Amino acid sequence: MPTAPVSNQELRQALLLLRDYESSGIGWFWASDSDGRLTYISDVVAQRMGRSREELLGQPIQSLFLLERDEDDTVERTLPLILSARKTFIDLPVRAALDDAEIWWSISGRPQIGSDGNFVGYRGNGTDITATRQSQRDASRLAQYDSLTGLANRHRMGKRLGATLTAYKTAKRACAVMMIDLDRFKQVNDTLGHPAGDELLKQVAQRLQRVVTDKNCEIGRLGGDEFQIMLPDIDDRGRLGEIAKTIITMVSQPYQIEGSRCVIGASVGIAIAPYDGITSEEVVRSADLALYASKDGGRGQFRFYSSDLHSEAERRRQIEDDLRDALGNDQMRVVYQPIIDTLTNKVVSLEAFTRWEHPELGDVPPSIFIPIAEEANLIGPLGDWILKQACADAVQWPGSPRVSVNVSAAQFSNPGFAAVVAQALAQSELAPERLELELTESIFLGDRAATEDMFVALKMLGVRLALDDFGTGYSSLSYLQHAPFDKIKIDKSFIRGVTEKDNRNSAIITAIVSLAEALGMETTAEGIEAHDELEAMRRLKVGQIQGFIYAAAVSFEDVCEAMMSGEWVIEPDGPSKYRPERRTVLRKVGLIHEDHRYEVTMRNLSRSGCMVEGLVDVPIGTQFVIDFGEGQLSVANVRRSAGSMQGLEFEQPLVDDGAGGLCTRHRVSPYVLAQAGMPLTALAPGQSPMHLMQQPGMPISLPKFGQVDPKVKSVRAA
Repeated sequence: MPTAPVSNQELRQALLLLRDYESSGIGWFWASDSDGRLTYISDVVAQRMGRSREELLGQPIQSLFLLERDEDDTVERTLPLILSARKTFIDLPVRAALDDAEIWWSISGRPQIGSDGNFVGYRGNGTDITATRQSQRDASRLAQYDSLTGLANRHRMGKRLGATLTAYKTAKRACAVMMIDLDRFKQVNDTLGHPAGDELLKQVAQRLQRVVTDKNCEIGRLGGDEFQIMLPDIDDRGRLGEIAKTIITMVSQPYQIEGSRCVIGASVGIAIAPYDGITSEEVVRSADLALYASKDGGRGQFRFYSSDLHSEAERRRQIEDDLRDALGNDQMRVVYQPIIDTLTNKVVSLEAFTRWEHPELGDVPPSIFIPIAEEANLIGPLGDWILKQACADAVQWPGSPRVSVNVSAAQFSNPGFAAVVAQALAQSELAPERLELELTESIFLGDRAATEDMFVALKMLGVRLALDDFGTGYSSLSYLQHAPFDKIKIDKSFIRGVTEKDNRNSAIITAIVSLAEALGMETTAEGIEAHDELEAMRRLKVGQIQGFIYAAAVSFEDVCEAMMSGEWVIEPDGPSKYRPERRTVLRKVGLIHEDHRYEVTMRNLSRSGCMVEGLVDVPIGTQFVIDFGEGQLSVANVRRSAGSMQGLEFEQPLVDDGAGGLCTRHRVSPYVLAQAGMPLTALAPGQSPMHLMQQPGMPISLPKFGQVDPKVKSVRAA
């Protein structure tokens, strides 16, 4: 049926409807010639782009849009292909070519064919979808980002890490992962409330963003107080250690939350692909194990993953299980370290420390089981038992020295703690003034009114209060202004280096002593080990000394025996000068020379070198490659050689491993080992890659050095 002709009136009506539709802003129209140049464009488009219609006419249709790849869409790249193919397209999302605004359109186009059957151009229409696009992006962001901190959430971190490691496996590139857990965050949440905890998490996120500024890195909050950082193309453990230290320092700075001052800390675990895992699951598991190790080591630390952490984690689980039964099974005991009057060398007080004699593991150090007790909510019962035992022991000592007992923040925040102290005093019949409770500034993280009420209750009992570890944790003088302390204990970190030239610790200690005298408080210096430190404390007028130069912690029976005369005087006995504690090292390492590997014993280790025993007739200047295991290789030169002992100097210094030890900056990549014939897998304990890296057909020479068994001193051929 033929189409009826359109009258002029109908054409005018259609034109008016077109103009009304365009001016409404709902949609717009466009047309192009066969070369793809605009022959018509609605005025609303020109206005939105800040140009006139005349400027746009004659321009290629693509010039209206940005054709770069968008983060979420790839369809923009298809527009030139569609136009050149002269195909119909419907609702294609494109972004307007603007620098100062983000406008999105959905455009459609239909090819036009002339009466001669040839293509004459396009006609099409468009609508503004900016609001819809923004809504979709917001929804996408909510699905990928943490609504509280704005950081990536667990889903995005897992997805991006998985994609990165898959791509990096093909490219043979490295990627580090840091797991971060906040120390003492739960205490802030419990005492100040969840809104304060949320504000604290926001501030932590901001600090992390100030530390990690590389755009290729990504910071995420996995939930609660756990954060994750992905650091592509970084495998230098020296650099990673410095980043971790900076994070710990930044996060540990004080916070102001709703008028309250909060101090928290951070523990960091680090794993690196492909050394510590190939897949994202393996690397995250390794970083988690390193994080647990840093928390077990005392918190406020970082640890790199190593294969022995699996056995450490199993040991930790065993310790936590056994710790629950330790008190009931009579495995705990209390020992006492003397605190000495600086001028007279008389014992004036003894600090109580707990020891755990495990039936299978032997003596478990407090540095291991105390953090576990805190995390497992066992520190309260354990602390209460120590308090009662210390009071019962002190009342039996000859004379009247005081006994000092450490009180955890968990004990102090318990409303019934004052009653526990009163009960311990009543049951033991110890005079209240002989009991000194040592508190750290972490007690001030709690509710201020409750803290002040507890101070009042304890002072009414007549006990003494000491502020322990003063000078650490960003101590505030307001603590001393409001809290009724009787003593300040100067942390040993201020003692170290006090005798060195140009060291400022002397000035700091002088200020602390002067402040204490003005407030009527005593002072005790902790950790004194050498005579030069002792003389410095006497010169600075510190009142009391605690440290190995006088005595380590001793048993209750030893205290009673030493005080039989009623007065216990200890003469200082220690080195003349303080020397940093040396790490004891006695383990097997490999020495590679030419095409031979020798097994030797490493006896000491520093950043710059080590001493080994096991080879004879080694000339000075000989170069070795030391194989520490787990892909750690270091080139070293012999600087001293005597008998079977050699002193080696590393060509590149070792770096801090976060656990008080040292490690190499770099390791042999599993990708290199895979090329040499090993399966592609994370580095395993005791892997020795050097023999796999030898060239096929390489001639084998005779060993140049004889080997000695240090135990029997016998020489044998290597």
